[in-house]
Amino acid sequence: MKSKMIMLAALAGAAALYGQNPLTTELRQGYAQVKGNVMKAAEEMPESDYGFIPGAGSRTYGAAVLHIAQSQAGTCGAVKGEAPPMIDGNKTSKADAQAALKTAFDYCDPIYEAATDADATKMVKMGQRERTMFGALNGGVVHDNEMYGTLAVYLRAKGNVPPSSAGRGMGKKQ
Repeated sequence: MKSKMIMLAALAGAAALYGQNPLTTELRQGYAQVKGNVMKAAEEMPESDYGFIPGAGSRTYGAAVLHIAQSQAGTCGAVKGEAPPMIDGNKTSKADAQAALKTAFDYCDPIYEAATDADATKMVKMGQRERTMFGALNGGVVHDNEMYGTLAVYLRAKGNVPPSSAGRGMGKKQ
């Protein structure tokens, strides 16, 4: 009897894990983390430094933030099979860049939230090729993390601590 109860408990636990959509649950966690870091990074940089360019061939801070918004919205539009919200890449002020991020993330939030492991392999058109829905959305998270790394360097260059390092003893504002 005891072994049957253990077996039933194990099966119930396995069913609960399966029902939790482990792949897309992890995808949502990564999306939420990078979204928080990018939104905080956009807030942390003073308006006066949104035009900062660290070197020749680099974007301004404002343009880097807008690039994240445009890329995120484009990915989610492809997953939905529709045109994404229009984000003007020329509006690089702090207020405009933050508004663009909000637009992109508000557009993407329900897409990431609704994603399930069952539809993760659904094919979506990304430019000239197709990817799985999971691959496209995960690619958005990866891209945002790469770009957050860029924002972190800009922040450090201007004497600010990136949000992911703040509160962890990773340096104080200089």
